[in-house]
Amino acid sequence: MALIAPLRAVRPLKKYVKEVASYPYDVISSQEARKIADVNPYSFLHISKAEVDLPEGTDPHDERVYEKARENFDGFIKSGIFIQDPLPFFYLYRLKTDHHEQCGIVAGVHLSEFESGRVKQHESVLPDKVVDRTRHIEKVNAQTGPIFMTYLARRSIDRLVAGIVKDEPEYDFTCGDGITHTVWVIRDRTTIAAVQDEFKKIESLYIADGHHRAASAVAVARKRREKERRYSGKEEYNYVMSVLFPHDQLKIMDYNRAVKDLNGLSREEFLCRVGVKFRITPDFSAKSPGKCHQFGMYLKGTWYLLEAGRDCYDPDDIMSLLDVTILQKHLLDPVLGIRDPGNDKRVVFVGGIRGMEELERLVDWEAFAVAFSLFPPTLEQMIAVADAGKIMPPKSTWFEPKLRSGIWIHLLD
Repeated sequence: MALIAPLRAVRPLKKYVKEVASYPYDVISSQEARKIADVNPYSFLHISKAEVDLPEGTDPHDERVYEKARENFDGFIKSGIFIQDPLPFFYLYRLKTDHHEQCGIVAGVHLSEFESGRVKQHESVLPDKVVDRTRHIEKVNAQTGPIFMTYLARRSIDRLVAGIVKDEPEYDFTCGDGITHTVWVIRDRTTIAAVQDEFKKIESLYIADGHHRAASAVAVARKRREKERRYSGKEEYNYVMSVLFPHDQLKIMDYNRAVKDLNGLSREEFLCRVGVKFRITPDFSAKSPGKCHQFGMYLKGTWYLLEAGRDCYDPDDIMSLLDVTILQKHLLDPVLGIRDPGNDKRVVFVGGIRGMEELERLVDWEAFAVAFSLFPPTLEQMIAVADAGKIMPPKSTWFEPKLRSGIWIHLLD
């Protein structure tokens, strides 16, 4: 049973929403954010990455950054950029590209869903990143970025959504990357009750993206609960702002790798070592693999197709079947000496949205030695891993399109 509730969100006026809506704080660097914020005074990056308004070189974890975030947030409210809805509502959020469309419900997911294990995850979290967002939430007194979640699709919810999208949307704008963002406010109390009832029939929710944001929101809620004299469970901080999408609408892209050196091996030695576990075919013109257990490899101006041998995976082990596991266990670790990919500075991760050109650029112009393209995992694999209580290797999933931040803010009291 998924316990969700409508939210009395703080959100931008229609005339500001396109300029306010920004990339999530964790998908762009401080330098990239500064360039955007310098020419857009309404960008939500002034709140989610407030170091953009402090001197260059300021540590993003400096206390002044969190204080600036609160100052900017208060300023957006006082200047009338943001308003707060008079009553709690659900919101419907559609993201649309030329080839893809997904529509999710913005809601508060109750803390008990996380503590009971009904909200499941497939990634581990890094403590320093959780501390950063925890400090940000505490200082701003708000959850500023929604958690991207999914659930096993239900026709009954699809029918509710189909009825809502017939109405006039609250927001409808297209960003420079070509993604159109459309939002409906669900004000009707009967529809709100119907949505809640339908989600009570759902056994589990799955975090697709935003594991650190989720962990931070839960941490803040627990801290506040400990200080509460008369805890009821209905306090606003108990609800974690999330967007809930049906699983059959989501798209996982490849999450590729580039490595700075060949671990002391010559090109010939490296290819020989790789060939122990993989069949190697040169002149791989497609560059990106077309099915699981295949990999593209770019080495010194040449693309190769790598095909994993049957001894690289166990058909009965969900973790063993993941291509990120195969690459890590049979190539990155034994051949290139990368034992902890999440912390090894020799490897970088490249979201598939950047294309194979980015892998070629890293090798040809940024002095990386080799790059690998992967076939993306499926939603079914991600859910199976989460249901088994296991954790996928670092940087296994890249979801597109990304949710924009700043469209909703959830005040904690």
